[in-house]
Amino acid sequence: MLLSLREMDVFRRVMELGSVTAAAAALNISQPAVSRLLQNAEQRLGFALFVRQKKRLVPTAEAHALFPETIAAFAAIDAAQRLAGGLRTGQSGTLTLAVIPALANALLPRAVQRFRAARPDVSVVIQALTAHEIANRVADYRADLGVIIGPIASAGVSVSDLCATRLGCVLPRRHALAKKSTLHPADLADAPLICLSRHLPLGNQTSRLFADANVPLRIAVEVSQSATALALVRAGAGIALLDGFAFGGVQGQDLVIRPLRPDVESVARVLQARDRPLSRLAQEFLKTLQQVASEMNFTVPATGAGARTASGDAKAVAGRRKRHRA
Repeated sequence: MLLSLREMDVFRRVMELGSVTAAAAALNISQPAVSRLLQNAEQRLGFALFVRQKKRLVPTAEAHALFPETIAAFAAIDAAQRLAGGLRTGQSGTLTLAVIPALANALLPRAVQRFRAARPDVSVVIQALTAHEIANRVADYRADLGVIIGPIASAGVSVSDLCATRLGCVLPRRHALAKKSTLHPADLADAPLICLSRHLPLGNQTSRLFADANVPLRIAVEVSQSATALALVRAGAGIALLDGFAFGGVQGQDLVIRPLRPDVESVARVLQARDRPLSRLAQEFLKTLQQVASEMNFTVPATGAGARTASGDAKAVAGRRKRHRA
């Protein structure tokens, strides 16, 4: 480094204030100290920064060329200091979230609004992806947190339960089945059903529910997002089988929700990189997300809260499949 930060600061002050005396007063050091630091700087640089004309210091052409870069350097240092302070207090920075669409449209908006209301200088990046894409991004440090529904198997992430809800039916208020307080697969045997794709956790759970009840699952429309399912119900295309995370989109007087029995639990889970601690921003957002989930009356999963490894999730899935085949 040709110049130390102290020498750069002295040079900046002399350029701004026009004299050694004024610079010394601004820096709270002696005039000889300012002169000595300027001399050291010129020796390091190999050229003069000031010449004395009629008892005044006059900047050289080289000083005029160096001054804007010095100002920019100190502006960058100040910005870095402010950012470091913001990161320390969790008040600035960027938070990247990878979330499945069902939660990006339901649980997430209220949490993000509350989180940013307390931290207006924080930027939030939301990526709506599939569960496996989310796991990969979190494991590769391309997302601070992931939020999915259902189990996941990925060696690079740790998984913790966030909250749970249950499967229900969304149907037009004037539908004959809306008179029932609860519905069973047998009630839906002849109804046009709108279901999530079978490769999604909820779609797979729906298939198992009907199979266990020995009722054929006749899907009229298969979709990949709950928002599409709700739009189809409003259009009169059928009855949607969705979980409580999607029910936030059921507004107005046109649709009703009826529980589906027996209960099918849908669990939202948080993913974080296995070998990397959460940033302060991620920790604070997770607290906010947990508060919002509680306020929205989502329950603690029956399987138990707390961190689990992805391999543990995979074993649980395998165990359930084995019991189902039996």
